[in-house]
Amino acid sequence: MTAGAPGRRRRVGVDNYGLFPLDLAPIQTLEWAVDHDADGVSFSGLTPAWQGRLDAPALADLRAFADGNGLYLEWGGAQHIPRDMTSWARKDLFEINRRAASEAAALGTSIVRSCSGGLMRWDAANPPTEVLLRDTAEALRAQRTMLGDHGAILAIETHFEFTSVELLHLFDMCEAEPGGWLGICLDTMNLMTLLEHPVTAAGRLLPWVVSTHVKDGGVLRAPGGLVTFPAPIGDGVVDLGAIVRSLDTLRRPVTLSVEDHAGSFLLPTHDEAFLSRFPEAPGAGLGAMLELADATQDRPACRPLDRAEWPAVCESRIVHDLVMLRRLADAVPTVMEAPS
Repeated sequence: MTAGAPGRRRRVGVDNYGLFPLDLAPIQTLEWAVDHDADGVSFSGLTPAWQGRLDAPALADLRAFADGNGLYLEWGGAQHIPRDMTSWARKDLFEINRRAASEAAALGTSIVRSCSGGLMRWDAANPPTEVLLRDTAEALRAQRTMLGDHGAILAIETHFEFTSVELLHLFDMCEAEPGGWLGICLDTMNLMTLLEHPVTAAGRLLPWVVSTHVKDGGVLRAPGGLVTFPAPIGDGVVDLGAIVRSLDTLRRPVTLSVEDHAGSFLLPTHDEAFLSRFPEAPGAGLGAMLELADATQDRPACRPLDRAEWPAVCESRIVHDLVMLRRLADAVPTVMEAPS
């Protein structure tokens, strides 16, 4: 069955981040998607070399190829925290996000992923989360009209900046409503790195979800605390079936884009000062993580992969993830099929 073929209930595709080691041109990424029976591509971003070559004709070619092969397209390259994440100096994001929104409009998509990166609360010397939330809300409010003019939804990824509770507070500060100019790119594994149970946090953010990074993962006990990491879909402890099922309750269809990579993240949960930097009761989040750590320990195949090993396995693992996610997506009953 070709990409985007009729009869598929949920659209399963790939995010290009995991394929970065292949150094594919954007059009080659779309060709890769077709060759591997994916329904579309979410471009988290491009390497500097390819971004520099992205002009109007290249965008037109991408759109034409996607349209001709029934692929969905989602775009990236936006940011939401108006600070340099190393020096913490102020940073004007308007033109960065205007460019991303303009490119998305040229591609015929409304989804523009936003990610600023950084494990900010891991270092007490960094600006407090409350300050970064206030700065972010101020910057985003100034972009509301611009994003609307481009028909763009700024999809803030559940990354390592803000918890689900903080994101809801941010949307309130921006006076935004679900279905409008702000949304969520739901990364299903990253939630654990901010001490959140994936299903619980996904449920909290559900009305805002407009795109996904579907990623399995695990948690293990380590000296000083816990380690979280991505895992091949099916090997980890993230209940992706429950999350996929919940997405069906949304009025707007949400695509399922595989994102995977190597590496791990140390959570110094033995440090009370670290735990105090989380808004919701850290005990509840920590308890959920310890339960997931027990489940991970019982899965020998669920272990971290060193980042240096990713280039050698990235393609085979993304192919595996696509197959497993398609299988899962087809097996999970839709809302209409579920028993009453």
